[in-house]
Amino acid sequence: MSAGPVISLESATKRYGGIAALDGVSFDLHAGEIHALAGENGAGKSTLCKLIAGVVKPSDGVIRVDGEVVTFAAPKDASRRGISMVYQETSLVPQLTVAQNIVLGREKAFNSVRKVRNAARQVLQRLNFNVDPTQLAGSLSAAKRQMVEIARAVLNNARVIILDEPTAALTPEETEHLFELMKSLKTRGVAMIFISHALEEALTYADRISVLRNGQLVVTGPAADFDRPRLIQHMIGEDLSGREPASAQARKPVSALPVLRVENVRMGSMVNNMSFSVFPGEVTGIAGLIGSGRSEVAKVIMGHTKRNFGGGRIWFDGREVRYTLPAHAVADGIAYVSEDRKLDGFFDTMSIRQNIELGWLAKFGRGRFLVPFRSMRDIARTWAKRLSIRSIGESQSVLHLSGGNQQKVVIARSLVQEPRLVIFDEPTRGVDVGAIAEIRQIVRDFAESGAGVILISSYLPEILDLSDRILVAKGGTIAAEFSREEATAARILNAAIH
Repeated sequence: MSAGPVISLESATKRYGGIAALDGVSFDLHAGEIHALAGENGAGKSTLCKLIAGVVKPSDGVIRVDGEVVTFAAPKDASRRGISMVYQETSLVPQLTVAQNIVLGREKAFNSVRKVRNAARQVLQRLNFNVDPTQLAGSLSAAKRQMVEIARAVLNNARVIILDEPTAALTPEETEHLFELMKSLKTRGVAMIFISHALEEALTYADRISVLRNGQLVVTGPAADFDRPRLIQHMIGEDLSGREPASAQARKPVSALPVLRVENVRMGSMVNNMSFSVFPGEVTGIAGLIGSGRSEVAKVIMGHTKRNFGGGRIWFDGREVRYTLPAHAVADGIAYVSEDRKLDGFFDTMSIRQNIELGWLAKFGRGRFLVPFRSMRDIARTWAKRLSIRSIGESQSVLHLSGGNQQKVVIARSLVQEPRLVIFDEPTRGVDVGAIAEIRQIVRDFAESGAGVILISSYLPEILDLSDRILVAKGGTIAAEFSREEATAARILNAAIH
């Protein structure tokens, strides 16, 4: 490491409407260092990183690069100083190809399509990312969009790389590869900040850890000085161990008749003769690597994606169905909580109340010209309270909520429809530790009410904790099934990989 920090913040403050998102934070980052930021959603982690990346300007305080006071008017100014940020919600241009996105901002006056593709292909192969450089960015999965963001930062030869939840959409194997890449960059003197709600990642891979709470820096120190309980203690100011119930015995289905039966469903090359059943009153977990067909079969069930001609059969509540639109599935009593809440989970410029009301209208407002305003408002208020959505009021825009509270709004929009079956696709991705415990309890309570639940998750501890039965998807089919008692992380991974 160099004698002085490559980046330092002195009493940095950022206010929005008089409210401090970051309050007098002093922070430094050294060359060749991996520095983890921990804290609940809304603690100020992303705001701190956006100050360094030139996305927002500090209200007070000083930013130094190599000891020199700097003022960034825009991200391009930070980029010129060798600072690159990989956002939690990717900033790719969906209409451009992967290759075009990777070189975006580095184009020459005259560009060769072949050279651009070759440059993108080389960096993707060097990172061992299986992404086609000719594919449109808008068609990529969340995991592959994240890979392209990381490849772009590496191609820019950044001296400082900021990674906001870089592993949220990655499989365990991809996560391990990412941190090996980060170690390699570290040896070349690259300084890295990474935000992660997976505390084990910070404890395992970081050199130093800083914890923020309510916009203030609580503690900074070597990673070796922390363990999980101490991190949580600093993050929320209390011991979390009593807030999340210990794993209990598997719930028993309330009926021997499945609420959903999927038989030999096929969709392109992603879903291949997939068959399974979901019973009311239990959580059916679906584990597997990204691209194994987990989310794809959920979208087929919902009518979001069409299955192949003659591509299997689906029964819901004993009746064969073939939905052509998600609205038809919603009307029947199926809800889907998307893995990408910002893309298709909510309307970000609308308020909490309006988003929940729209969920209610999607199910109960069909064909009605007039709906009592007060009734809808009361329903929205009830669900916001029931799910403990923390905000300054029900009229607050969802865009300005923390990630955990945004996810609760998405769940409220689904549960207000009183569904018989809910598909939770990565329900705690990018959510802080406190909200994770609350969302998992929501999943448990919904199953115990007698409804059916499908839980799709890349996080094995979550699958093992919540599921009564665990299905393992591989190559577009169900490769294995385990009861709660039989399931272990090793067995699930073995079935998913081998």
